[in-house]
Amino acid sequence: MGNQLIAPSILSADFSDLKADIQMVNESEADWFHVDIMDGVFVPNISFGMPVLKSINQYATKTLDVHLMIVNPEKYIEKFAELGSDILTIHYEVSKDKLAESLKSIKNSGMKAGVAINPDTDITILEKYIQEIDLVCVMGVFPGFSGQAFIEATYHRCKAVKELINKHNSDTLIEVDGGVTLDNAKKLIECGADVLVSGSHVFKAENPKEIISKLKHV
Repeated sequence: MGNQLIAPSILSADFSDLKADIQMVNESEADWFHVDIMDGVFVPNISFGMPVLKSINQYATKTLDVHLMIVNPEKYIEKFAELGSDILTIHYEVSKDKLAESLKSIKNSGMKAGVAINPDTDITILEKYIQEIDLVCVMGVFPGFSGQAFIEATYHRCKAVKELINKHNSDTLIEVDGGVTLDNAKKLIECGADVLVSGSHVFKAENPKEIISKLKHV
């Protein structure tokens, strides 16, 4: 193990001292920053918006993995590119008919294109897009709030996405977001996960850097 990418989720950071937590991630063995943008419409919660992302980009020295949990994400693609996003992930559930167009637009804006799927979304819908997708974000919880319990069916869903990727000889990465801890990280990697997003498990720990390191080498 040890090839997996670790993406601490800034949603669980201390907003009153965000710069310190960004610095901690910069100095840790983490690979990416995972940034959740929520609009209170697609998910029942509102997180930070563009000005905060701009500040994160100012201090972050690692890849910005931006996860849009918003309706009409296609309207904001260029804006998120301007704000320094390296990877932009949109939800299948809100994009559906516009997905192919949106993926193209994300790539044309110089970012890698991700598609997130909720725990109750059928994985087979990804098949016709898999070669255009750089990253599939398999949700381990229903999106909206950090600290939720992990949904066990996520293991099987990772395997199913991996089968799709192998079938089409695609180099798509599998990311798991929600409920990821040291208890399930190894099994998720064995089921095909390449990127582990971990929020409260990292930021609420006594020694966040140590948890990141353990996730990296699990």
